[in-house]
Amino acid sequence: MNAGRIVILDDEPDVAQTVALVVGSVGLEPVITPTASAFFEEIDRRMPEFIALDMVMPDMDGVEVMRRLAERECSAQIIVISGLGGRVLGAAERSALEHGLNIIGAVPKPFSSLELRKLIIGARPNAPAASAPFPTSEPMVSERQLMLALESDQFRLAYQPKVHCGHGRLAGFEALLRWHHPEHGVIMPDRFIPRAERLGLMDLITREVLQQGLAWFSNHFKACRPCYGVGEGEAADASRPTLSFNLSAKNLHDIDFADTLQDLCRHHAIDCDQVILELTETSAMDDPVTSLDLMTRLRMKGFQLSLDDFGTGYSSMAQLVRLPFSEIKVDKTFVMSANRSRESRTAIHSIVELGHNLDMRATAEGVEELATLEFLREVGCDLAQGYYIARPMYGDDALDWCRAHAGSSDPTDSDAT
Repeated sequence: MNAGRIVILDDEPDVAQTVALVVGSVGLEPVITPTASAFFEEIDRRMPEFIALDMVMPDMDGVEVMRRLAERECSAQIIVISGLGGRVLGAAERSALEHGLNIIGAVPKPFSSLELRKLIIGARPNAPAASAPFPTSEPMVSERQLMLALESDQFRLAYQPKVHCGHGRLAGFEALLRWHHPEHGVIMPDRFIPRAERLGLMDLITREVLQQGLAWFSNHFKACRPCYGVGEGEAADASRPTLSFNLSAKNLHDIDFADTLQDLCRHHAIDCDQVILELTETSAMDDPVTSLDLMTRLRMKGFQLSLDDFGTGYSSMAQLVRLPFSEIKVDKTFVMSANRSRESRTAIHSIVELGHNLDMRATAEGVEELATLEFLREVGCDLAQGYYIARPMYGDDALDWCRAHAGSSDPTDSDAT
């Protein structure tokens, strides 16, 4: 066995690089493999001490990967990393143990860097300490680092397509923030946004995100218009693309935010109703009166409001009735386990029906399989997004994806993605 080496199987580059940085900080040499075939070549050649395994891969799922590892009598210590629900992860862990594999833990996505470090350190009690620790807690993100990131264009947006469940045509994109740190690589928002909120920097970061996203959208969405498939006799407005942004709770404290965003849309020649603002149910609870006033002003100006991660908190119903949302997003924990959980399918059906009864569009995120998309069609869900359709992509790649699907009758065709 090659002590000190870990082979990572994950086809999402941002996640794989983050895992590599974390394990590198505790003295392991990471080898990233984006496909199952490359993964097994490295396993056979290197016989690593550790394996980090994503359970959901396009070419071979994690259960089959573990079966083949068992056939090889693999003795590496295995860490399962996946966005699947807790029950499915637990079942996968038990399956690995019954195959005789040495699984040391399961880490859900989005995963905690600290939790991953603890797993590896706990499995290597005699390993030397790393000389350059990876920043595992958000307080290590300083105000100076965040300001430098703003000043030197280290923040970038990835765009994930959303499609109509019924006919598969592209509906728009969700803009997702990434921090490209010169030393630590790609840092996901959950690592730095809480710190930025406490430092009072969210207004600056949000403005940068809006400027960057609206400029891209204004410059390029017309080039993608064939993807939207406006048919004969169909109103063009019915197929206009949208762009979604995630808002922080701190953004809801500024009653003038509605005017600021309206001015930005005018500057970029984008209609307000093409912009969707996604909020979690807890984001409007800090200052409920100001939040209600601001959200009402946003809706009056034409912006769409989406209640994100519906069904995971304690006050979803109250917020849904109280606030002027136009869209309800089914949380991905239900969607990702829909094919394996009757309870999840029931929850999805109920949420979609509830949204429609309240005159809201229903969107499902976390679609990773064709069967899930087919189920969403059956229950009347309006829009879908997820890895089966397309992963988040940076600007040029998102445009290439859009153009590649311009002639497709169904952009969700797995052969096309």
